[in-house]
Amino acid sequence: MNRRLSFRSFRSYLAAGFGVVALLIGGCATNPPPKKDLTAFQAAKPASILILPPVNESPDVLALPGVLSQLALPLAESGYYVPSVALVEETLKANGVQTPAEAHAIEPSKLREIFGTDAVLYTTVKRYGSTYRLLSSDAVVELRAQIRDLRNNELLWEGRATASSAEQQGQTQGGLAGLLIRAVVDQIVGTLTDRSHPVAGIASLRMLKTGFPEGVPPGPRARAMPSPR
Repeated sequence: MNRRLSFRSFRSYLAAGFGVVALLIGGCATNPPPKKDLTAFQAAKPASILILPPVNESPDVLALPGVLSQLALPLAESGYYVPSVALVEETLKANGVQTPAEAHAIEPSKLREIFGTDAVLYTTVKRYGSTYRLLSSDAVVELRAQIRDLRNNELLWEGRATASSAEQQGQTQGGLAGLLIRAVVDQIVGTLTDRSHPVAGIASLRMLKTGFPEGVPPGPRARAMPSPR
């Protein structure tokens, strides 16, 4: 009798344990990711966004031009007027601003006075360039950004995105030897060319373009467009 009671008790505890685990897993699976608070953005209604040169925290010197050249397109396609990034760079340098960090430190009111835009995009490059692993060499780009209102320096939006060349790579034939050869070749090609440049374009689209989870709300010039897959 004692053994039966013990066995039944054990089964009861086991069933209860599985029930708790199921509830936890179910709760994790059904809870959607938190939505961005876009109240300030929608109230400010910016029509134009200034793009400052990104601050580069990666060791790759190509990160600044590689990312800067990719930021205007997703914002323009989302319906915002974006001043030419080349003209902005020239204007900053003409006024003695030589580095992205110096540009990011300019008072918002001064930026509005010079460029006349409603808001500004501050971007930071966290990762950029090729990374070598035993069986692969991938180009990875990781970005962080904020949009602030130049009229009062209020934070309107912030986002992040990562992209990797590994997302487009297919299966390599040839077994282990083939994988090793491909990794070495990819690393050489990545060293001789800026293989991260198109990857930066993907990360910029994911982070900024309307319709993506991290993207900005549509601007006043936005056209009706299907959501990206």
